[in-house]
Amino acid sequence: MADAMPNPEPQHSSSNSPSKSSLQDIIPPYWGAHRRTTSQISTDNGQTIRLEDNTEENSESSRALWAKHVTIDDYVVVDGNLPGVGAYVVWNCIVETLDGGPMTIRKRYSEFDDLRKKLVQTFPLAEAALPEMPPKSVISKLRPRFLERRRIGLAYFLNCVLLNPEFSASPVLKDFLFS
Repeated sequence: MADAMPNPEPQHSSSNSPSKSSLQDIIPPYWGAHRRTTSQISTDNGQTIRLEDNTEENSESSRALWAKHVTIDDYVVVDGNLPGVGAYVVWNCIVETLDGGPMTIRKRYSEFDDLRKKLVQTFPLAEAALPEMPPKSVISKLRPRFLERRRIGLAYFLNCVLLNPEFSASPVLKDFLFS
């Protein structure tokens, strides 16, 4: 959900790799033990809508999932042309696939932001399934505490995208991963 992004306490470690407790913070809310259930909701005009999970183990939507999880272990600050001007951060993302092989991608924050915008354009009714992007900051953008919060938020966002069958099979996501 859009407002479900974790707001973790800052970590006090010399490493940029996530601890076990922070990995729990980046797991999407619908990941884990999936129980097939039936839900009912009522609309404003009194109608009842029944929501039912009809996916089967080898269904088209379950085959669309190909990733286990994503971690963002590290980042690199790239200096600009002038000292302190134009610097940016490249995030090193490791995607663990269901086949067991890791896939490493390197992306800037702006590329994550573009991915979210393209997913919203492609899947306008699924916008609530996409968490908000971590905030921007002109002043703090290269400070370790800010970067740690951003790392956790970006990992959470990418996990939510990759572990959603509708998004994971999307050409929009494939363009993001392989460009």
